[in-house]
Amino acid sequence: MFRNWRIGSVNGALLAAYFIPAWTLVAFNIMVAPVHGLYERPTVAVALFLSDHLQMAGMSTVRAAWLLALGRLTVVAFFAIHLALLCFPRVRKSGGSDEALGIALAIGSLISFASMLMASKVGEMAALRLHATELLLLLGAAIVIVIERPEAAQKTAEVTAPLALEQAELLHNR
Repeated sequence: MFRNWRIGSVNGALLAAYFIPAWTLVAFNIMVAPVHGLYERPTVAVALFLSDHLQMAGMSTVRAAWLLALGRLTVVAFFAIHLALLCFPRVRKSGGSDEALGIALAIGSLISFASMLMASKVGEMAALRLHATELLLLLGAAIVIVIERPEAAQKTAEVTAPLALEQAELLHNR
């Protein structure tokens, strides 16, 4: 059953198992109550950076919170697409789900890196550890995807060589 699974596919599925529930919960908390959701533990560094360093007003903070929630939901959506594509053996063998995984890894890495920098700037050590761990998970999966290549497609049709210019196309030459 697991003979046609690649390491990148398993790694992507395990990452999706973490990021889909964790980031969906954070994004929905921000969507329900933007300011309250922004000041919860996973996004408190972003909230402190926005209020302290960028001195954003109330509505601007709400817009930034919604933008963060939209980015997180985008990553969740691409991880879900990756999981859906893994259900088909032909797609899984050929690496067809790697594009969705790559987009999720790129956007997720960007969000985690920016959040890590903001946590470092405001001095939130717990948030810094969380975002650094998420960033390392995403970058490790990206390295596995880049290094591991899908299997080459098997050739089933036999190609016949064309006739030379000197040979006539007769019945016995076919």
